[in-house]
Amino acid sequence: MPGATVTSKGQITIPKKVRDALGLETGDRVEFVEERGGAYRMIPATRDIRDLKGLIAPPKKLVTVEDMRRAVAKRAGR
Repeated sequence: MPGATVTSKGQITIPKKVRDALGLETGDRVEFVEERGGAYRMIPATRDIRDLKGLIAPPKKLVTVEDMRRAVAKRAGR
């Protein structure tokens, strides 16, 4: 199991095997997600914008700016 040592500044060097497995490169960010029982999981936080394609389904009906204005005015009671 790869390990690391924390420096006096709270820094660690992520072992190459772990960086490779996570696809991390210089300048990438990581996030630490707390799991049950107090354990943490480290996940890459840097992604290519193209990875988001298809994440949200396209709207079933296109809405015009005028439609939005009418809806806002209706909810505002005007």
